[in-house]
Amino acid sequence: MNHPLMHSVHKFYIPVMGTGFTIDTPLKVARYGISSVVSLVDDVLIEQMRRRVSGDNDTPFEEIKAKDDDSRARRITSYLNLMDDIIQKQVSSLRESIFEKGSEITRYFEMLPNSPLRTAYQKMQATLDPQERARLQKQLRQKIEIGAIDVNIMTKLDRVKLLKGETLGPKFSDAMSALRGFAQSKLRSSVVLSAGMNRKLFAYLAEFSDFFPDETGDIPKRIVLKVSDFRSALIQGKLLARQGLWVSEYRVESGLNCGGHAFGGKGTLLGPVLEEFHNERARLAEQLQVVWSGAMEKLGRHVPSEPMDLRVTVQGGIGTAEENELLEEKYEVDGMGWASPFLLVPEVVNIDKDHLKKIQAAGENDVHLSGASPLGVPFWCLKTSSSEEHRLELIHDGKPGSQCPKGFLVSNTEFTKVPICTASRAYQRRKLNELKDADISQIQRNFEEQGIKDKACICHDLAGAATVPYGIDPDASTAVCCGPNTVYFSKVARLREMVDHIYGRARLPLNSGRPHMFLKELSLHVERLRNEVERRKQGLIDSAPKSTQVVQDNLLGGIRHYRTMAGKLVTGQREEFLSRLEKLRRDLDQIKF
Repeated sequence: MNHPLMHSVHKFYIPVMGTGFTIDTPLKVARYGISSVVSLVDDVLIEQMRRRVSGDNDTPFEEIKAKDDDSRARRITSYLNLMDDIIQKQVSSLRESIFEKGSEITRYFEMLPNSPLRTAYQKMQATLDPQERARLQKQLRQKIEIGAIDVNIMTKLDRVKLLKGETLGPKFSDAMSALRGFAQSKLRSSVVLSAGMNRKLFAYLAEFSDFFPDETGDIPKRIVLKVSDFRSALIQGKLLARQGLWVSEYRVESGLNCGGHAFGGKGTLLGPVLEEFHNERARLAEQLQVVWSGAMEKLGRHVPSEPMDLRVTVQGGIGTAEENELLEEKYEVDGMGWASPFLLVPEVVNIDKDHLKKIQAAGENDVHLSGASPLGVPFWCLKTSSSEEHRLELIHDGKPGSQCPKGFLVSNTEFTKVPICTASRAYQRRKLNELKDADISQIQRNFEEQGIKDKACICHDLAGAATVPYGIDPDASTAVCCGPNTVYFSKVARLREMVDHIYGRARLPLNSGRPHMFLKELSLHVERLRNEVERRKQGLIDSAPKSTQVVQDNLLGGIRHYRTMAGKLVTGQREEFLSRLEKLRRDLDQIKF
């Protein structure tokens, strides 16, 4: 049986979006060979969705209560297995459907990119002889590949579980339990590890045999690392390889031109990062193969005779077929992640009608890089979302902060022995009272107060994308973690329309003024640097000039890369690209440290 990660029939995948937007997306797209990623953060939502999906599919449901033994892992395993069972039935039905206009099997093949499989389908369509046509149809049915139910674990979201005030031990922490839930499922798919290293979690992977290859080299459950640059890939890849764990894919994400949490880092731009991966990919694979093979031998495990496969994919701000093609042809990546544009495809993601309209109407100033995340990492969000409206109402009523109904982001112990969330009312009340007595300027006080009140209950509100339209929690305040690319899309589309847009067979209308994805990312970095320098001049933050210089140097290096490669990066719009690039360089030069 082919592994969906290594034998994908599509050139794109749908990344994780919040907790609720893509929680059941595999049920909507996997049968068409499209892979998508489900968040494992919120096991409360997962259990709620398992109840609903079971009811919709006449499947028995037995609740796993929060206080039951190993409930988090068991909830995750049960939900993933349920989705797999349903998708297997969907694919069986699809294989048996008739090749006719509008049928499931016709939809499957007509959405494929240009490929040998699509060519085989077109050959069948052009065949008039009934017997030959039937023979070709039988071959096509046998070649249908399923899309993956991949899962995402944010490695740093690793809350320690308490029982009567006592910790249950590291294996029952949130990240460990989520991993165990995936590992014990029957899926043949991948875990996407994001947000950096968690050595305990990395070591825990080695306790599950499904992450190791069999004698043929097949790995039932594969590891995908979301990384920001080549150095991070090498370091984390080697760390895992020393335990006999092979990373099958490095998923490169733009630092700022993405949805949800944004990691600006040192100003490294996507183009130069992909260029380094392109130039050093063979060396990366060779180095990791040596380390991994040695570790496998020490473990007494079989080392396949053929070198292991290694994929490089990319996501963050992609919006046109030309950009998709550029990434595939110039940088030779193996796949592209399309996220925010799918927020306007309700056939694929969960979104209520009100927020669908708000996303359609969103302009440049409606999607901003906020301080909403309790993790202290900049977070892209829709200003007009009901979550933001509710947060502002609480501030207006003199009751800032959330009741913290789920607690997945608890981490602060400034005022309590047991960690609490910085978005909670319990924390914000204490922190604001402490600020009243601080010996600081009024400007600093206002800045600190704003930072405290900016925090939102995103671990609960991101679930609203699913719990509101499904009637699970109709009064929830939905948070929308869309990236800046969202504002250039305004047409509600069907899955087929979006797929055709991705592959250049049709074009969805884009709002005027959309810059090339590389230029958009660069502009976001310039704006971030300008704001950081201004805040430092006002004495609001303590960023070192040296680190600021590193960011500027990296941005200038990226500009040189884009200037040199302009002819290959854009077709027919080279002069406009270079003009915008030059303006951004001038904007960068005007930032004085």
